Amino acid sequence: MQTTLAQFNETQSQDAFALQNSKLLKVRLEAVTIQAKLGSMVAYQGDVAFEHAGSGGLGRMLKKAVSGEGIELMKVTGSGEVFLADTAQDIHLLYLENDLITVNGPNLLAFDSGIDWDIKRVEGASGMMGGGLFNMSLHGTGWVAIISDGPPVRLDVAAAPTFADVQAAITWSSGVTTGIRTDFKMKNLIGRASGESIQMSFAGEGWVLVQPSEGRVEAASQGSGSSSRGLGSLLNG
Repeated sequence: MQTTLAQFNETQSQDAFALQNSKLLKVRLEAVTIQAKLGSMVAYQGDVAFEHAGSGGLGRMLKKAVSGEGIELMKVTGSGEVFLADTAQDIHLLYLENDLITVNGPNLLAFDSGIDWDIKRVEGASGMMGGGLFNMSLHGTGWVAIISDGPPVRLDVAAAPTFADVQAAITWSSGVTTGIRTDFKMKNLIGRASGESIQMSFAGEGWVLVQPSEGRVEAASQGSGSSSRGLGSLLNG
């Protein structure tokens, strides 16, 4: 039995953020303080404290109230190791060096204290989508962990005109500009109104990651109040 279980032994990486496996993130708190999606902790060892991360200032609180974008965050501090996951979705690690990325709120799992965040509106989205379409911009130096519902594809935005479903586009790099494209003829092809008639457009220099799913809306809506509920979930408090 010991030989069989050895394949599940804890990773011995000394990095602050390390993948235990493709669906489980290990964070060494001796090296970093993090903010993580509320409810994403599955285990920890050591002296670890969890507290509500708050809204990050009045300006961001107002943006959340207006936009409906964001996730509920918790601040994780202490000495020890914490393991994070979200409904067994795939986890991907990005290291920013004084750089900026934009992330679809439900696809953000955790980031370290060297990263600042804000809420950003997609250009051209306000007139046709009620309050508009908003995402979270992350800027600074440090680790960011994002999740995807299945393995994503990385598209080079400069290579060709690039478009994606608004829930399928999970993150994109600095240098990429976004917009909204509507194609109401697609409603006739599909036979009913659907999200495919509104797509995000990407231009400029950089990349966009696209997951093979429009997000786990059903699973999220059946979860607890601390879980993400798709693009419109709020960061309370």
